[in-house]
Amino acid sequence: MTSPRRTDPTQRFWTAVHLVARREFTERIRDRGFLVSVAVMLVVLLAAVAIPAAIGGGDDEYDVAFGGPQQTRLAEVAGGQAALLDTDVTVRSYADDAAAEKAVEDGDLDAYVADGRIVVHRELPNRLAAVLQSAYATVERDNRLAAQGIDAAAVDAATHVQPLAEHKLDPDADERTARQGIAIVGVIALYGMLMLFCVWVANGVVEEKSSRIVEILLAAVPARALLTGKIIGIGLLGLAQMVLTAVVGLAAASALGTIDLTGSMVYPAALVLVWFVIGYAIYACMFAAAAARVSRLEDLQNVITPMTSLLIASFFVAIFFGQSGGTAAQVLAYVPPFSAMLQPVLTAGDDLAVWQNLAAAAIALVALVGLVRVAARMYENAVLRTGGKVSVKDAWGARS
Repeated sequence: MTSPRRTDPTQRFWTAVHLVARREFTERIRDRGFLVSVAVMLVVLLAAVAIPAAIGGGDDEYDVAFGGPQQTRLAEVAGGQAALLDTDVTVRSYADDAAAEKAVEDGDLDAYVADGRIVVHRELPNRLAAVLQSAYATVERDNRLAAQGIDAAAVDAATHVQPLAEHKLDPDADERTARQGIAIVGVIALYGMLMLFCVWVANGVVEEKSSRIVEILLAAVPARALLTGKIIGIGLLGLAQMVLTAVVGLAAASALGTIDLTGSMVYPAALVLVWFVIGYAIYACMFAAAAARVSRLEDLQNVITPMTSLLIASFFVAIFFGQSGGTAAQVLAYVPPFSAMLQPVLTAGDDLAVWQNLAAAAIALVALVGLVRVAARMYENAVLRTGGKVSVKDAWGARS
């Protein structure tokens, strides 16, 4: 006769964690409020990417037409001037002045040059004005020189001077600015997601405690497995939303020409995802431990205020001090949980290297191990105590 095989306690623990995590994930992903919030977030994100591109796009692209006997020469010279000013000028042709002026009035043409004047509908953009005035002055000068028997081509050759070469002391400035923009948007999303999903964890703890469902759950699974499963299940949902946000945002920005989707541009977004996982784990433990101390949702805000204040402070430090890369920001970039929001911003600005990201992550993970033990102990000691608010001392007290 063989004795029944005993299940490994560690295996039982992680089986319970898997069941709880799956339950949290499936229940919340079906929630209509969650789906609506995801849809609203994506709409806002796409608008944030598309509106600046729409406003900024086309500022240096103009349609013009020329009239009169010098129209061919004007078009040729205007094209050269536009290239020097990094402006795109497309020359259109019309049968006569009336047709060209009608096109200007209808908005099909930005300007029409003829008879020594520039016809515009409302206002002549400064860059286009520079191109057209310079082209007209050049052609008019050549005509006057020719009238006096002077070779305009010889004069052009004598006065033609190569433009000064541009030497950038910081050639990566534009790319760094784009990376910082991605990091800032990512940190804003990170802040919102951390606040949302950590509050979900806290609400779930209080709801189970107030309804006494937690007593039924604890009869089937250990308290630590229940806490771990809840944090993981909700966290996976948050991570999925963050990944969706990053993919949609980067794809939209690339499609609209706002950024070139290179590895250096993807790295800040990837870093935000990594720090969402670490930051969420840290904050969720604190939120859950605090929530276990109360039995009513009305009392929840009071006990989670220190955590929400810390989260808000981390966000403002990252937004207002992270971009400057000062000493204080660089020090706090290694201090959990400030590191969750400062690391992506400082890395995008080339203030931190990859090894510094890894060092900060290692410090945060060490802190997380200790925090998990503290949160689990407080959760186990407080989650079954109903009635008034459980003090921190009692929640930390010896296990019965």
